[in-house]
Amino acid sequence: MQEASTSVTDTRRSGNRVVIVGMIAIVVILLTAALFLFLNLPDANAFNTKVERIFVENDNLTSNAEIKLLEILAESGTSFSGVLSSYRVVIFVLLVFSSALLIASLVFLVTIIALNRRMEEIERAGLQVTSLIISREERAVYLNNMEFKLTEAAIETLSVLAEARMDEDVLSGSEIESVISGRSSEDCDEAAGATRIKRLRDALGNQMVSEMLVKNIARRGYVLAIDKAVIRMV
Repeated sequence: MQEASTSVTDTRRSGNRVVIVGMIAIVVILLTAALFLFLNLPDANAFNTKVERIFVENDNLTSNAEIKLLEILAESGTSFSGVLSSYRVVIFVLLVFSSALLIASLVFLVTIIALNRRMEEIERAGLQVTSLIISREERAVYLNNMEFKLTEAAIETLSVLAEARMDEDVLSGSEIESVISGRSSEDCDEAAGATRIKRLRDALGNQMVSEMLVKNIARRGYVLAIDKAVIRMV
């Protein structure tokens, strides 16, 4: 048990390190991309500089049409400068948004992987039941700290399985139907007992709990996969 706990702790620490390294790598990559983009964007005043050079190099442009054309070019340069500045802001916002999405995706991915591993561990270890109390009067079953309200048919099915487990018996579907209906097992259908088991699992609600609590042993029948010492009938 101590070795298993140590293994789980080491796995958790390893997972945390992977998340931290992954987030740092994402931030570094995006910062590098942002730096590359901003350095390669043209200068916002490049157009204005060109227009100014035209004014300086062509001081013989004196007609109204030529002057008007240069004024239009200057205004275009100013507009271009404003547009380029807005592009810088948009690129910055998109990069920040991308960083947030990538980091969130990484965290979710690691979380899902950890949950899947935990589910596999639970499936291998089975459902750890410390207390199973069946109350026919209240039509309720108390599984550890969980309470399930069941129908009368579901309570009867669970009670039969609990009594069989205390006797260390495995019941087939026809035997379950026989005990509940009072008829001989030869006169009962296997499918009827299987239907009762299905309804019991549906009544329990939680698929993982129901599937791991009521086990189906191939070619033998159904059994509660818990220690018989924790079962109490009230």
